[in-house]
Amino acid sequence: MNSRLLSRMEELRGGKVRAESLGAWKKVKLREVLHERKTYSQKGEGYPHVTLSTKGISPKTERYDRDHLVKDEEKAYKITHKGDICYNPANLKFGVICENTFGDAIFSPIYVTFEVKEGVCREFLANYLMRWDFINAVRKYEEGTVYERMAVKPEDFLRYEIFLPPIEEQRKIAAILTAQDKVIELKERLLAEKQRQKAYLMQQLLTGKKRLPGVGEEWKIKPLKKVTEKQTKKNNGFQYRLVLSNSAQHGIVSQDQEFDKEIANEERIDGYYVVIPGAFVYNPRISVTAPCGPINVNETGETGVMSPLYTVFTISSPQISQDFLKYYFQSSCWYKYVKGVANYGARHDRINISDDDFFDMPIPLPTKEEQNYVARVLSTADREIELLQQDIGQEKQKKKALMHLLLTGIVRVDESY
Repeated sequence: MNSRLLSRMEELRGGKVRAESLGAWKKVKLREVLHERKTYSQKGEGYPHVTLSTKGISPKTERYDRDHLVKDEEKAYKITHKGDICYNPANLKFGVICENTFGDAIFSPIYVTFEVKEGVCREFLANYLMRWDFINAVRKYEEGTVYERMAVKPEDFLRYEIFLPPIEEQRKIAAILTAQDKVIELKERLLAEKQRQKAYLMQQLLTGKKRLPGVGEEWKIKPLKKVTEKQTKKNNGFQYRLVLSNSAQHGIVSQDQEFDKEIANEERIDGYYVVIPGAFVYNPRISVTAPCGPINVNETGETGVMSPLYTVFTISSPQISQDFLKYYFQSSCWYKYVKGVANYGARHDRINISDDDFFDMPIPLPTKEEQNYVARVLSTADREIELLQQDIGQEKQKKKALMHLLLTGIVRVDESY
C-alpha cells in the first residue's frame, strides 16, 4: 500500500477529505440521480409478491409460510422493477436498502422504490447507497417518537448529497465490485451444495440407511422420555441473568445476539427455566426453516435462563450420545411424528403439543459406538461448512474494504496501490 493511499486514509479518519480532493467528482443531490416510482398493481396483473429485508429482495413465501401473510387481493401493492433502488423508510437502522436484482414484482406500499436516472451507473450507485457510513449519515433525517417506527421520508432521502465520479470511473468501480460479488456468489453456491450434502448424509445416517462398517446390530426405538428428563428448575433469586434465545437460524445464543434490544423483562426472569450447558431446548415457534420449531442444544458453555414457553430437557441415559441426539433434532426425521400429534389451534405460528406427546416422541437409536460414528461424520461435514462460511465472511470483508476505498475516492481506479 503506497504512502499516498495511507495519507488519504488518515484524512478520511480525521474527517479532512475535501470535495476538491476528489478531482472530477461532483456533488449532487440524490433527487438528481433517482426518481421515486409510485405505481401500484391492479388485480390480476400477475406480479410475484416479494419482501424487503437485510438480505435484499426475495419472494415473500421464502420469509413467511402462512398464506394470510403472503397476499391480500384487496390491497394495492407497489410495483418495483429490476434495477430499482429500494428501501424501507422505517428500517434504515438495520441497513435495509438494496438494488432490486430479483425482477419486476410487487411489495408492501410502505416500501420505497426508485428508478435510477440515465447517465448514472446503476451498480455504482447501488453499492454507494448500501454502505453503512451512507446509511448512518442519511438517518439524520429520521422522524418519529417510537424507536422502531422512526423513518426517513422519501423526500428527505432525496435531499441527501453525495459525490459522484465521471461515468467511466463509475463503471470501472462497479466492475471491480461486481467481480468481487461473483467470487462471493460462487463460494455461496459451494456452501449451499455442502449444506445439501450434509442434509443427505443426515437422512442416511440418522435413519440407519447408511451404517457403521462391520456393525449389524438392529437399531432400537425408544421414546424420548426414556432417555431424557424434563428440566423445570426456575431461576429463583435471580441466580442467573444470562437470557438465552433459541432460533432456527442461530441455535441457542444470548438474547442480545438474536435481537437488537432486550426482550426479557428483568423483573420476570426469576420465573424462567434454568438452562445448563448441554441442555436441549424446544422452541414451538414455527418458521419456513423449522416447520415444527427448532430443538437445539446449549453449546454456549454458560448457564442461562429461558422463557417457560420453551421445553427444556437433558440426557438421562449414559447410552445416549449428546452429539447424535443433537444431529437427530437438526434433521427432519422427527417432523412426521410431531405433525401427527400437534394441535395448531388459534396460533398459526406455534406448535401446540402436550408434554406427554412431546416426550413420547420415538427416537431410533443404534449402539453408542455407532452413535459416535454418525456424530463424527456429521461433525466433519459441519467443520467443512464452518471453514467455507469463514472464507465467505473474509471475502465479504474484502468487498466492504473495496467499497470503502473506491466509493469514497480514497483510491482512484487509475491509481496504483
